[in-house]
Amino acid sequence: MLGLHNPVTAAVNLFDTTVRGGLADTRRMPSALIDEGPQRRVHRYLPLSRGGRRAAALPVLLVPPLAAPAICFDLRRGCSLAEHLLQRGRETYLVDYGPVRFSDRSLGLEHWIEDVVPNAVLAASEDASGRPVQLVGWCLGGILSLLAQCADAELPVASTALVASPFDFTRVPLIAPLRPVAAVTQGQIVTQLYRALGGAPAPLVKRGYQLAGLDKYVMKPWTIASNLHDRELLAQIEAVDEFMDAMHAFPGRTFGQLYHRFFRANDLANGQLALSDRTLDLADVRVPVLSIAGRGDGIAPVAACHHVGELLTGAPSVQLETAPGGHLGVLTGRAARGTTWVLLDRFLAAHEAVRGSARRRRRPVRVA
Repeated sequence: MLGLHNPVTAAVNLFDTTVRGGLADTRRMPSALIDEGPQRRVHRYLPLSRGGRRAAALPVLLVPPLAAPAICFDLRRGCSLAEHLLQRGRETYLVDYGPVRFSDRSLGLEHWIEDVVPNAVLAASEDASGRPVQLVGWCLGGILSLLAQCADAELPVASTALVASPFDFTRVPLIAPLRPVAAVTQGQIVTQLYRALGGAPAPLVKRGYQLAGLDKYVMKPWTIASNLHDRELLAQIEAVDEFMDAMHAFPGRTFGQLYHRFFRANDLANGQLALSDRTLDLADVRVPVLSIAGRGDGIAPVAACHHVGELLTGAPSVQLETAPGGHLGVLTGRAARGTTWVLLDRFLAAHEAVRGSARRRRRPVRVA
């Protein structure tokens, strides 16, 4: 019978889910705001205990993608990368972009690459006594982390880890069916739509994520019904649902650049991205890089992520790894603790000796 491997456990789980408010412990790890600006709030997670800090460890800055809520790094207790890093004694920071409004529709990639991410790096480094920062970016957050370093070679960054960050969009099956239509229309249909809406609204972003995992989305009722005895699985599904409901919108100009340059033209596949005033080249990245791809990822398949290894010709080392999980699961799924997080721990530890070379400086003030 469905979900009745253990009828008593199934009944308790069903009661807790429907009556007591749920199974997932989604309390966020406590943090303090250390810096803020337009589309930027930088938080320092509070240490779990006094004296738990590792003196030799460099600070870590978590960089989320646009549109996805920053809770991706703190999904629920037990499946929270932020919690894990704190348990390891690491000073951990997070940049949160907050919700995107219609008035933000003119913001382009330049804003995130030249302002938001660099200022978050500088704020974290400043707060950590001027030490260089190790970046961990998920999806587009990883791409922005690398491009920010291309835009400013003096950023105090010691290493960069990417999780589910694609660089060759011809290898993304989800986009392949759209290319012939975009070629015929020159992308005008999508262009007119996002201009009229001021970007990609949050509900459309959510549907895009669901489309990437359509089989899981369609099968979710069956999965729940047949696993009522599995409290951990039910809690994970509940936490992911909360994450999906918190999606943000994409600013209009940023979405346009992503659509035309990444999806249609696949510009990033050659390692270069033309901005309004200059061209950034991933060959200019000068720090060790780790790229972890999810073996079940429909948004950023392994080949699309690992293509970055051909582009980072100036990096002292590039480590390409795979781990189980889909787009979110590879970052914070139930198996991540023994796979993705182990790879991250080893990479961060291996590059903690790269310190003392960062130059402290005042964060630039942008005039509107």
